[in-house]
Amino acid sequence: MKASLQTAFKSWVAITLLVLASLVAIYLRNGVDGLNLFIQQWPLSNLVVTMAATTLTWLLLGMLLYLLVNEKIKAGNVITFAGFFLVMFVYLNILRERFRYGDYAYYIEAATALLNNQTLPDTYLYLPLWAAILQYIVPLGDQGVLAILWTVNVLALGAFYFLLISVLKHYDFSNPLAVIVTVLFLLINTPLLKTLGFVQVNLLVMDLIFLSMITYPKNTLLSALTLALAIHLKTSPAVLVLAFLLEFNWRWLVWFAISFLVIAAIPVITNSITPYFDYLNNIRILTQIPDTNFHDTSFDAFLRFVNPFFGIQIAQTRIMALGAKILLLISTLIVMVNNIRAQTFSTQNRMSNAIPSLFIIMTLASPIVWDHHGLFVTLAFLLMLKRIDTPNSWMWFGFAYFLEFVLPSFDFFPWSYGRLIAPIIILFLMWTTVRKNEPSQFFMKANRWFASLQLNS
Repeated sequence: MKASLQTAFKSWVAITLLVLASLVAIYLRNGVDGLNLFIQQWPLSNLVVTMAATTLTWLLLGMLLYLLVNEKIKAGNVITFAGFFLVMFVYLNILRERFRYGDYAYYIEAATALLNNQTLPDTYLYLPLWAAILQYIVPLGDQGVLAILWTVNVLALGAFYFLLISVLKHYDFSNPLAVIVTVLFLLINTPLLKTLGFVQVNLLVMDLIFLSMITYPKNTLLSALTLALAIHLKTSPAVLVLAFLLEFNWRWLVWFAISFLVIAAIPVITNSITPYFDYLNNIRILTQIPDTNFHDTSFDAFLRFVNPFFGIQIAQTRIMALGAKILLLISTLIVMVNNIRAQTFSTQNRMSNAIPSLFIIMTLASPIVWDHHGLFVTLAFLLMLKRIDTPNSWMWFGFAYFLEFVLPSFDFFPWSYGRLIAPIIILFLMWTTVRKNEPSQFFMKANRWFASLQLNS
């Protein structure tokens, strides 16, 4: 078996070198026009994405062969690697079939504006760090930037796979159960598909948040730095700082403050302080949007659509949306406090018990909540597998999970707003299960059963 694997890996290396050598030879002989003779673009595909997907899939095959030849895949980790390659191969095939991508265009527009010393466009709703970084690859053109951001997103998906498993293990999931939950979660996941399809930064943000969680408290600098980076990529994770504040870890707080300010200085050094004023102005404009979009599942969008039927003016609508968010904040804080006291999710520290509910307010408090933002409530949902035990709770959990992650995106009122209701259901389940002293029977039995599985080498 090992000899066959070695032959397969050597063949992969030989084919890879042959392809590279042929590409170099064709380019040196005939330039780009020579390469075009050997490449065709299907009408409903993006050539850059097709090439990136094919290259990454081929490299993943080489990685798999390398791991097998060098006996890196063993009985203890075979299920982890099997899940990883399954998820990556599936999504590389799905993403290759797309020929139009979304939000990266807003990133390019903002980066181009900074490169030309212009005002950030009102479509850019983030702190200026991402645009300040991307301005240096703008000269590569639209397709060049897409290729880089698309590849970064695929790599972020691979990292998300391993980090989610690590976070679940942090919450006492056995490795096999964590892997199975992660694989099933990723394979059917509308917010994830939307994130990848729009080349959004959500995966990078979640990777950084998960890194911050699993490195705390052993490495306070890395934990603080990664959360600060996440906030600079997307402002909403700032809510999660509260979970760390409750630890009263002054070393972490100092590192966080320093990290946040140092990162904040990068756009100032490259483009002055003006982009920050542009960001504040764009946020102000965002709160003044008068219409609605059925893909925006925020309180604001829902009320903007409903209230004209009752003759309610836009100014009152904004007050009602603010009131709904304040009520959600109070509810979240009550649930959070109770989870901390009861050590609902973990016996390790306050942060681990506070952060699941904070993910909900982090997502729903935003003035705009797109379909892909559902990725931010990943942990709030998956950790409920530790708590729900009754048929009624399972029914509500299944309904919420279906609305958030399984149901495709669409534009039908009021069904589109299932993703507004789903996290609220989970918050309610957090409240109702807080009185239980032990994890659910399902979780304990599943954990024991999967942990007892012994795979022979």
